[in-house]
Amino acid sequence: MAAANDQASAARWRLWRSGPHIPSLLLFVIVAIALLGTAIAILTTVEAERVERQQVERTSAAIASLNDIMRATMNGETAQRGYFITIDERYLEPYYYGRSRYRPALDRLKQLLGTQLSPEQRDLVAEIERVGDAKWAELDGTISQVRQGQIIAAHNRILSDEGQLAMLALRNAVGRLQAIEDRSLATSRSRSAAAEARLLPALAALFVVIVAALGLGLWQVTRTARAEAAAANAATIAEARDRADLLARELNHRVKNLFAVILAIVRMTGKGDMAAKPVIDRITNRLQALVTAHEVSQGAPDRPVVDLAELVATAIAPYRSDSERCELDGGRLILSARLAVPIGLVLHELVTNAVKYGAWAKPGGLLKVSWRESGGRVRLDWEELCEAGEWSGEQADAREGFGSMLIRSSAQQLGGTIDRSFGTRGVVVRIDFPAEA
Repeated sequence: MAAANDQASAARWRLWRSGPHIPSLLLFVIVAIALLGTAIAILTTVEAERVERQQVERTSAAIASLNDIMRATMNGETAQRGYFITIDERYLEPYYYGRSRYRPALDRLKQLLGTQLSPEQRDLVAEIERVGDAKWAELDGTISQVRQGQIIAAHNRILSDEGQLAMLALRNAVGRLQAIEDRSLATSRSRSAAAEARLLPALAALFVVIVAALGLGLWQVTRTARAEAAAANAATIAEARDRADLLARELNHRVKNLFAVILAIVRMTGKGDMAAKPVIDRITNRLQALVTAHEVSQGAPDRPVVDLAELVATAIAPYRSDSERCELDGGRLILSARLAVPIGLVLHELVTNAVKYGAWAKPGGLLKVSWRESGGRVRLDWEELCEAGEWSGEQADAREGFGSMLIRSSAQQLGGTIDRSFGTRGVVVRIDFPAEA
């Protein structure tokens, strides 16, 4: 009895030692970091667009106030000239209107710009107020002289450089301040565009990390299963297999939970902001497509078969849009669910390379995917056609790396062959494997 207990304890110890505790934790940390980085990229994009909208509103309002200042002053100057020539009080209506608009427009400009101004902006606002007040003082003075009958004095003042210099200085200061606001708006738009440009690569990198983590997790589970198979005790082997399956399911469950957290963060970030809703919807659709691709590529434990057409469609869905041309040729083809993981990993590796280096790396590329079954074997052709001179992926794909190792491993699991060839316009991949696992 004691010997049996010792053997059971030793078997449990060997199972614990062979279990993927630390590697699984590392994989989870890597995926969590990738998700956090993607969330930061999404928040950065939303914040950049919010700043851009605020800058557009501020620039538009500031330029409108500057135009009001100029129009009010020009109306006053026009009325001054008409009144001097005709001595008719009716010509002073534009003067009174401009006088009533000038000071409110100047105060509104100060309020819009606030206190967070650069030294140059602060000096220009002060200059606009100084020369504007000087111009209106000149207008007030000449109109007062005409009313008092001092026509010659008013004539000499109008012909002097006082009013002309003030008007030129006002135009110059207004123009320089408008140029500064235009530059600020252009900078804000550039930052928003840069943030949006970084978002899609971040999502692609997230999917790469998740699939790589799942691939490493699959390797870890396989290693654990081999250690279990070496055990002599049948009950211990069964327990170890249950544990490996539970760990794989737990990893898959945690990945889905992390996806759900990211989707919640995206929706909460744009809640109540109608202007950001289109961007939030596009981001949500991309993430939802990644979730679907993840679920299909892992297979379903309650489904003994899988549709190859569904595997292909979900693998390319996160990256496909109007600008990424794609032709799919092949109908419904039912395969054993055991083939879902290796085929899904290969398809993801190919579509990732197409986005990074191949047909979808630059505009104008075309991706062709076709599949068929003949004589109990399945043939899948993946062909990328880039525009002339745009193909840049041969060296990147030819390098020996994790992607090549993953493709070789998947070919072994499929019991078939995966051949890649590189032409002047892109890569051609031929996948051949038996229809039955």
